[in-house]
Amino acid sequence: MDQFLQYLPPFEGLLPKWLLFVSVVSAVNSLQAYCSPDYTSKLYTNGVVPVEPLSGRVFGTWTFLSAVIRMTAAYNIDSPIAYNLAIWTYGIALTHFVGELVFGNASLKGRFLSPLIVASSSVAWMLTQREFYLGA
Repeated sequence: MDQFLQYLPPFEGLLPKWLLFVSVVSAVNSLQAYCSPDYTSKLYTNGVVPVEPLSGRVFGTWTFLSAVIRMTAAYNIDSPIAYNLAIWTYGIALTHFVGELVFGNASLKGRFLSPLIVASSSVAWMLTQREFYLGA
């Protein structure tokens, strides 16, 4: 077990580990979006509306970029630049998903709830822990 623990971010608290966890999950979601447009369709519309393969790949690319930024922040949580970029990834994701609710392309059920919960709780968590990790 110790051999796996050495790869965790070397910082106090759970936030860096959370950022790492979410980045790994996001990277896996990116692969799913690239492999199957059904993944993106199920995320937004519970599979009711088909998604073009290009849309799935764009979503996968956007999600993978967020994963890279969040992983960078997990291992550099004391860097204001990395910290701010990670907050922005969650804020942009939250804005996007809320926007899809407003425009009527998605509904509050199924797989769509997870990104809303992760994005909103992560923004709140990072804002409340900013002083602890950055001292500012």
